[in-house]
Formats: sequence, C-alpha cells, structure tokens
Amino acid sequence: MSRIGRLPVTVPAGVTVEVAEKNHVTVKGPKGTLTKDLPAEMQIKVEDGNVIVTRPNDLKKMKSLHGLTRSLLQNMVTGVNEGYKKELEVNGVGYRAAKQGKKLVLNLGFSHPVEMEDPEGLESKVDGNKIIVEGIDKQQVGQYAAEIRDKRRPEPYKGKGIKYVDEVIRRKVGKTGKK
Repeated sequence: MSRIGRLPVTVPAGVTVEVAEKNHVTVKGPKGTLTKDLPAEMQIKVEDGNVIVTRPNDLKKMKSLHGLTRSLLQNMVTGVNEGYKKELEVNGVGYRAAKQGKKLVLNLGFSHPVEMEDPEGLESKVDGNKIIVEGIDKQQVGQYAAEIRDKRRPEPYKGKGIKYVDEVIRRKVGKTGKK
C-alpha cells in the first residue's frame, strides 16, 4: 500500500470538495476555487470530512498514480484554505526590484529593466530586496517564482542574482595573482 496514498485528506471547516465524473475535482475555500482533472483510474470518495483515494489494482502505474492523486488533492485543499508563498531575494550592487501596478520591474545589470506581468490568480509583492509570490495554486506559485529567478540566477563567485530565501549558494574561490 502507498504510504502517502492511503492517508486520508482532511477537509477543514469552510472548505468543500466535489468530485464529478471522470474525477473532475472542484475545491472551494475561503481564498478561492481550484478545479483539476485527476487520473480517472483512481476512485475518489468524500466521507465525513475526509477525502479517500483508492486504487483499482497493484500495477506499478497505479501505485505511482495513487500517491500523486492524493498529494494533488492535499495541495488543492491547503491552497484554498491557507494559500502558498515563495520568497526570493535580490543580491548585487545596483540590482533592484520594484512593483508598478500588476508589473514586476527588475533592474538586474542589463542595459534595460526586465518587466514581468503577474499571472492571473497570483500576486507578487516587493519588500526591500525581497520578492514575495503568493497564490492558491502551488504549481503556479512555484513556476512563477522559478521564472523570476531565471532572469538572473545567482553566480558562484560573488553570489549576485536572484535566489530563494532558503537557498544556499555554493561559493567558489576566484583567481589568485601571480607569484
């Protein structure tokens, strides 16, 4: 039995989970609504405040889909109840981030400022040298944070660039002079 798949997803108060045909799941909560088509092979049942995922047989594909389906459901429930947040840090002399309406403007040492439009359902905030991305869909929040980081990844010599707050950059030693 899948260790993750067999755990029930507890549905907190104020959150509703509806399962339509072909496992089209709708989760509504205080922060918003998420819908997703989950693998049709899995059986999803909502029973007294819990969502239970069961698999039809023990084929390798079904075992892997079992844990995946349960994790996706858990992420949807957590997203509409609490939301997700990623924090990035801008390091470097002259490197800046600013917010103009729904646009994120980054000065990253290029000859031009880099402008990024916030995707639908996501919000980015700038607090000094920190960029905070918030939303209810875990996948979208992570994707947008990764796209921001890709504009200027941290380099290993001085650590300049955009990095996640909890990321550790492995530093390298620079050149040494002649003897």
